[in-house]
Amino acid sequence: MNNSVGNTARLLGAALRALLVLTVITGVLYPLAVTGVAQGLFNNKANGSEIKDSSGKVVGSSLIGQTYNLPLKKGEETPAPDLKFFQPRPSNGLGTNSVNTQYALILSGATNRSGEDGAQHDKKTGKAYCPAEPEEGTLCAQVKDAKAAVIKDNSVPGHTVKDSDIPADAVTSSGSGLDPDISPAYAELQVHRVAEKNGLDVAQVDKLVKDHTDGRILGFMGEPRVNVLELNIALKELLQSK
Repeated sequence: MNNSVGNTARLLGAALRALLVLTVITGVLYPLAVTGVAQGLFNNKANGSEIKDSSGKVVGSSLIGQTYNLPLKKGEETPAPDLKFFQPRPSNGLGTNSVNTQYALILSGATNRSGEDGAQHDKKTGKAYCPAEPEEGTLCAQVKDAKAAVIKDNSVPGHTVKDSDIPADAVTSSGSGLDPDISPAYAELQVHRVAEKNGLDVAQVDKLVKDHTDGRILGFMGEPRVNVLELNIALKELLQSK
């Protein structure tokens, strides 16, 4: 009996010591080591790839997009875009940011609509195409409305945007709905409008786009891209220096 109690006590003691040692190693030492390595070698990435403005204030992340809208007016369901700034890809999941100093994440997700949603097929070739009057609520209808808005918003005196000028990312959202980047083509499409709305030379704004265009990763992966938040911070700094 005494031996049995003694053995049980020894086993419990060993188990408690193992629990204590493993708790210290896996719950304290390992997290501290990983955090130390991350902060020492990958500080920016470990902290969320933060983007700061000229004053040093964190205004967002280089990994998550933001919208640039005017304050919501009475009777409006969705705010109008602030056309003084470069606009991101369409999405209902982006945070609201009208002055480039705040960031709020709402949701993330895609439309889950197929590329042929609302499309018709050519009888001869079998290829899908969007009809002139697509069914309301379909992807074709959304793209049509988005194209019309892009042409209207970006056509300024002396410069008219054509349907053929519009890249795909100007009228479709990304899979996450939170893409922080746009194509150089979409950024260039917005140059004349941004210049006109802010009283800047087109050449000045065009240079901003070129200066903030990143090439393919390692020279061959992905596509050239422009981070909208970083570009708008540079635009704001240019306006402040006038």
